Amino acid sequence: MKLALLATLLASASAFAPLPVSKPSTSLNVNELEIGVTAPLGVFDPFNQLTLFPEKFERRRAVERKHGRISMVAVVGMLVHNAGLELPGMISPSNNLAFSDIPDGFTGIFAVPTLGLLQILLVAGFMEGGIWPASDYSGDYGTGYLGKTLQGEELKFKLDMELNQGRAAMLGITGAMIQEGIQGQTLAEHIATGNDSLFGPAHGSILIPGII
Repeated sequence: MKLALLATLLASASAFAPLPVSKPSTSLNVNELEIGVTAPLGVFDPFNQLTLFPEKFERRRAVERKHGRISMVAVVGMLVHNAGLELPGMISPSNNLAFSDIPDGFTGIFAVPTLGLLQILLVAGFMEGGIWPASDYSGDYGTGYLGKTLQGEELKFKLDMELNQGRAAMLGITGAMIQEGIQGQTLAEHIATGNDSLFGPAHGSILIPGII
């Protein structure tokens, strides 16, 4: 989760830096304006941004897509760490620090050695600048879906699914971070202490007429 959260911060910074606009890949064969337009909301544009600033749509969609992908990785990382699954070995032999010594949750980032954080920054910068450049707004990096090239309605369905799941993941990881910041508990601790229940200790005593 620590790596995913730091990657989220890096992507946020790079996504809002001025970058040259590149045209979407023609291999998609799907109207970008139609992607993510699903029931029940349809075109959700409460601030009328599509009408006021149509030239900025492409970049905002690219930012949304990238943040959604990173957030999906962050959610998976959070669930893996909270399940007690850690990388084997040492993160810093010189400091006698094992991967399992890094606390779960977003506060674990402060336990990562400085050189470890620097490596994360360098890898993220290399990915952003070269392999999957931030200036490529199409989101199409030629990898396909499990090696398959999709077209038409099948492709639109997959792109809709990716975008909507990315939106849910952004809300999910943000909610998890806020919950941990307020309660000081990781997800596993939150569930173990019963704080995920309306009647858990975090909510105090709830009086129900006729029962209590």
